Amino acid sequence: MRITNIRRAPKPNLTGFDPKAFARAAGPPANDPWARAEAWRYTGPFTRWNRFRGSFPGLGIATVAFAAYCGYEYMFLNDGHGHGERHGESHH
Repeated sequence: MRITNIRRAPKPNLTGFDPKAFARAAGPPANDPWARAEAWRYTGPFTRWNRFRGSFPGLGIATVAFAAYCGYEYMFLNDGHGHGERHGESHH
């Protein structure tokens, strides 16, 4: 028995959907009429960094104030009535 090389035709697309044509059409448009109207959204106060910075107003000040309070509490507010020391027999 002899083996022959058979070339088969591609299977017909039943849905009519062509993924290669879709990928070509989904690319960037040749001429976007709204490009100039949308450009302001990504410049000046609307840059990515400025939008991120504005999403947490007061976080920087609150962090500094909390750190200052923790330092103050550690340095000046001592617990002077003996907690943490070993208790002897005469404690109660």
